[in-house]
Amino acid sequence: MIAVIDYKMGNIRSLGHALQRLGAEWRLTADTDEIAKASHVILPGVGNAAEAMANLDRLRLPATILKIRRPVLGICVGMQVMCRHTEEGDAHCMGIFDAKVRRFREIPERGIKVPNMGWSPLGNMESKLFNDIRSGEYVYFVHSYYAPTCPDTIATSRHPELFSAALKYENFFGCQFHPEKSGEVGERILENFLKI
Repeated sequence: MIAVIDYKMGNIRSLGHALQRLGAEWRLTADTDEIAKASHVILPGVGNAAEAMANLDRLRLPATILKIRRPVLGICVGMQVMCRHTEEGDAHCMGIFDAKVRRFREIPERGIKVPNMGWSPLGNMESKLFNDIRSGEYVYFVHSYYAPTCPDTIATSRHPELFSAALKYENFFGCQFHPEKSGEVGERILENFLKI
């Protein structure tokens, strides 16, 4: 069973539909025992990272998440709260990935807007998460904050500077993009995660 962590910050409908298309059995839960026993854990997220971290703390979930030795996937804000710190609300996070999340700079004269919203290509992919995904495949992003490239980076994209599109440390994975909204490519990435 896949545990999708319920901390009131997730885009659960889209993720649920994507998991159902893959034939996966999943449950939305904040129960620490269910999360600890799950075969895979997904930490979805939309909205404010500082609020997301506060919700996780209130539910006493970070300690449970940090102890998991099965595959864990953070999506968007879910990935950001797995980093060390975020500029959004100046919040300390779980510290799984060795990155500090920063805000994009708007550059009007170059047409660079914040948030980064829409389809962008992936590059520099180095993980089982991207099996059968070609460099340059497009995925869907919606974010104003990003993790710079770091030793945990396993895929990159640009807006306009290079940033971490995905991170990995041991059994923990993070996608800044939304695989559940990224069509066939995103579905393959979720399927690859479930095979890990």
